[in-house]
Amino acid sequence: MINRSAENEADRRVFLRNAGLAGLGVVGATALSGVVSQKATAAPRAGGPSDSAILNFALNLEYLEAEFYLHAYYGWGIPTSLTEGKGTRGKVTGGRKVHFKSKAISQYAREIAEDELNHVTFLRTALSSAAVSRPRIDLRDSFTAAARAAGLISASQTFDPFANENNFLLAAFLFEDVGVTAYKGAAPLIDNPDYLEAAAGILAVEAYHAGIVRTSLYAKGLQAQVQKLSNARDSLDGPSNDDQGIGNKRRGNLVPTDRNSIAYSRTPGAVLNIVYLNPKSVTKGGFYPNGVNGEVNTSAGPTS
Repeated sequence: MINRSAENEADRRVFLRNAGLAGLGVVGATALSGVVSQKATAAPRAGGPSDSAILNFALNLEYLEAEFYLHAYYGWGIPTSLTEGKGTRGKVTGGRKVHFKSKAISQYAREIAEDELNHVTFLRTALSSAAVSRPRIDLRDSFTAAARAAGLISASQTFDPFANENNFLLAAFLFEDVGVTAYKGAAPLIDNPDYLEAAAGILAVEAYHAGIVRTSLYAKGLQAQVQKLSNARDSLDGPSNDDQGIGNKRRGNLVPTDRNSIAYSRTPGAVLNIVYLNPKSVTKGGFYPNGVNGEVNTSAGPTS
């Protein structure tokens, strides 16, 4: 389990104070001030990460998604002013504007890019001085490694997610389902109900994004390619077999759920297995060559 740092209690107070200014939650300023006084002195959940650590973990994921979509639609990434914070700020390798053929997919990319940038801005504003900086992000070699591991391309080929809209959608598929399961998996770790309400709102947006991407891929007949990527993700995130493709030509599977039609969860460690492209317990790799910033930074390992 991830230990809390000595800064967590201070971070919690900073987060609560700035969350009130940013409009986090559904309570008014007076009620929130009462929450601050109560939660700042509340005993932390034994053995688990703090709420601010979990939100910083989410911020790392939002940095990655925002950089990917902003480059794909606009040709540039997150403004420098939104990349500084705790930990080492890293550069972004790769990324360029996609020449979309479909107006609909182009508009999907634009809206998702703006949503992800808004998520980065919101989390950074709420966390204030507790926010981590953008870590080093690889949007070039990481996609080739993932595509080779999935059998999408041969060992001698490269995969450019920005080459065309089909590649863009396949690359987006790698992220979106992971984002949904990450936020759902983090929910039980969050103590403060206002944090939880905000995280639930972001989860809902990520689910809309995932639905758009999965539906677009199905319409293009890319079921076989998606299944290879799904199998690769499943091989990385632990022994459970819960990742799902989009079905086949006869029967679609656009909403991945369990038998009760409930979306499944991933622990932060399992999420890091996927974005690090490594089934072992490591602290860097894949899309984050130097790892993510913050306390929650270690992948789960093969038995988790």
